Amino acid sequence: MCVIPVRSDPSDKSEMVTQLLFGELFYVNDTTEQWIKVTCVNDSYGGWIDRKQGCMLDEKEFEQLRKAPTSLVTDVVQLMCNKTLNLYFPLVIGCSLPGIMEKTLTIAGNDYYFDSGMASADDKINGAKVCEYARHFLNAPYLWGGRTPFGIDCSGLTQVTMKLCGVQIARNASQQALQGKPIDFLSEAMPGDLAFFENTENHIVHTGIILYNQKIIHASGKVRVDDIDHEGIFNNDLHCYTHKLRIIRRYI
Repeated sequence: MCVIPVRSDPSDKSEMVTQLLFGELFYVNDTTEQWIKVTCVNDSYGGWIDRKQGCMLDEKEFEQLRKAPTSLVTDVVQLMCNKTLNLYFPLVIGCSLPGIMEKTLTIAGNDYYFDSGMASADDKINGAKVCEYARHFLNAPYLWGGRTPFGIDCSGLTQVTMKLCGVQIARNASQQALQGKPIDFLSEAMPGDLAFFENTENHIVHTGIILYNQKIIHASGKVRVDDIDHEGIFNNDLHCYTHKLRIIRRYI
């Protein structure tokens, strides 16, 4: 599966809390006849996935893939070929390709071929590249728990963008705000830094990526670019401040 919804409870009616992208590994914590309770290896975030959508590995293969050099899909969407089953399916930006060599990888006995944009998770990245990857998601609709260009939330945007830059961060904005290096003033911020915003109860509830020229890209209704100053985000369509700035963090 290209994208698997992860739900808070074992039910199709339950809230989607995040998504697993192709190639992301997970631990199994519990099972039912239809559902698997998982914890994502990359960010320790968990929930329930439909058993039909997950791919179960034995311990040896799991460890091999976990330790294997991994490339990441950098095109917004491209087709991958399952050579074993002779079928094609789409991959989206941010999907993982663990152990890929000469455009081929093997997972659970299936051979896959991918001949499109990839980057190594070990590539050296700077703030300009962070901003470039973030802009791939422009105008993607807001989706609670989403992590793809077809629907994404604010912390999904920051997490997947940083993943593309070889930096693994937590899933939720409040968790991400505890990582990285704090930046004291907006004037000291650099493109690629993450900004975090609080609600009236002083809880961090929103995040975005600082661009050049006092701009920020964030998911609010859709992935958009707005102005940012010491007060927060100024929405250029609504002509008002929508998010109050709390803290800035640097990860690269």
